[in-house]
Amino acid sequence: MTIYTRSGDHGETSLIDGRRVPKADPRVDACGDVDELNAVLGMVLAAGVDPDLAEQVAAVQRDLLALAGRLADPAGKIADRVPKAALGEADVRRLETWIDQLEIELPPLHRFLLPGGVRGGAALHLARTVCRRAERRMVALGPDAVEPVLFAYINRLSDLLFVMARAANRRAGEIESEW
Repeated sequence: MTIYTRSGDHGETSLIDGRRVPKADPRVDACGDVDELNAVLGMVLAAGVDPDLAEQVAAVQRDLLALAGRLADPAGKIADRVPKAALGEADVRRLETWIDQLEIELPPLHRFLLPGGVRGGAALHLARTVCRRAERRMVALGPDAVEPVLFAYINRLSDLLFVMARAANRRAGEIESEW
């Protein structure tokens, strides 16, 4: 089996239910932004972050594959067939727990921060912005086109990525640049 199928040579792709759609379809755009976020998180790991953050990033990468699968399945059948594609309220609460744990080590914010810092921190700031774009693409699909828990997950994830960036920079002794 080769990587190429030639089925997309005319600008179309398949959703999980087999339906063919243009590659510029808004649902495909949302999936692409989630995929890009996952790739940026790979850059975070390559840039280097503390082991606890790396473990959390790797878990989020797995979650994002599930999220993208759910987005590519407007009929909502993948979660029933593929257990690892399940994403629920417990996953949102896990992100909230991580945020709460990381915020304990951070000083309170009084101003906006300029994104940057050490490589891992800067990459996490980039991941946050890609996450927000993915969220906007998902919202553009409409409230009935995406499961509510997926909106909650992606929204909480951008908060987590911001806090992770701050933690990565602080742990490296990098002073945050305020605006």
